[in-house]
Amino acid sequence: MDERDNKTRDGALFLDPAAETENHEDPTADGKAESSADVLDTILEHMDLDADVIIREDDERVVLDVDGPDAGRAIGKKGQTLDALQFLVNKIVNRFPDSRRHIVIDSGDYRERHDKGLISMARREAKRAVQQRQVVSLEPMSARDRRLIHLSLAKFDGVSTSSSGQGIQRRIQIIPAGMSATSERRRR
Repeated sequence: MDERDNKTRDGALFLDPAAETENHEDPTADGKAESSADVLDTILEHMDLDADVIIREDDERVVLDVDGPDAGRAIGKKGQTLDALQFLVNKIVNRFPDSRRHIVIDSGDYRERHDKGLISMARREAKRAVQQRQVVSLEPMSARDRRLIHLSLAKFDGVSTSSSGQGIQRRIQIIPAGMSATSERRRR
């Protein structure tokens, strides 16, 4: 033991470093990453997929990356299997509202590539809407993809966006400034 620790220091505030770390919760130490990886691994086994789960996490979310020979099958058509797996894992792991962390399931950076492609397509269609001065309707897409397009075109000059339709047929309309989607429908 150091001699300085035995001396009394008037007016000093001493903090126990071990007690200090106990008072500040580390969001990555909540066990969500490991439990979500276990859940996903179990689901993948039941699907008879030869794939491994790799954990990447930060304060806000946990990213589970599916890797292996059957990783492409885990993506599914247009990422639908990834979306379904992500929904299931989030429902199972985040049952209790007091300690929720968003779980993202990805495979080979599919989501990043998909998002970049969507943003590129949205900007291309927004330019076309402005040049032709008419409303452009995009194909039906998931809520996640629609949100991404709405956010990416929010700062795009000369257009606004709206969603129309119901359920899986819901689609985005890109509307040039000075027009409305209803006036375009009446004109036709």
